[in-house]
Amino acid sequence: MSTQRIADDVVLGQGAVVRDFVNLYGCFIGENSRIGTFVEIQKNARIGRNCKISSHTFICEGVTIEDGVFVGHGVVFVNDKYPKAVNLDGSLQTDGDWECQATLVRAGASIGSGATILGGIVIGENALVGAGSTVTKDVPAGCTVVGNPAKILQKESKED
Repeated sequence: MSTQRIADDVVLGQGAVVRDFVNLYGCFIGENSRIGTFVEIQKNARIGRNCKISSHTFICEGVTIEDGVFVGHGVVFVNDKYPKAVNLDGSLQTDGDWECQATLVRAGASIGSGATILGGIVIGENALVGAGSTVTKDVPAGCTVVGNPAKILQKESKED
């Protein structure tokens, strides 16, 4: 019995590691990236090279993660600005009834565990999103943001 659900339309780069109990379909995973247990990555999502996607994370359609990005445990990306199950007439919504909000996470960024990333934003290169933060607007490159909603704590990231 397989403990992975990887659809035939998934592109896995050389050296990519996918742990058990994942759900991947219609997405691209770059070389040497690591996908943790209980992660779902939906169609039209892209993960760059040398990324780490930690367990229990949800990456929806419209998310692009560039190279060298860290995504902590239990991070949730959102791609619908006005989510609904039904239209005004009570009919179930279809793909044509909503607009996918694209999100871009630039190279070298880090997103702490439990963060929620709303759609239509850019997290800048080498930015840091604090654990548990809710990101509602763009994060400038090199900045650290924390809180709900996330606000700039530090203008430039610290280097070790």
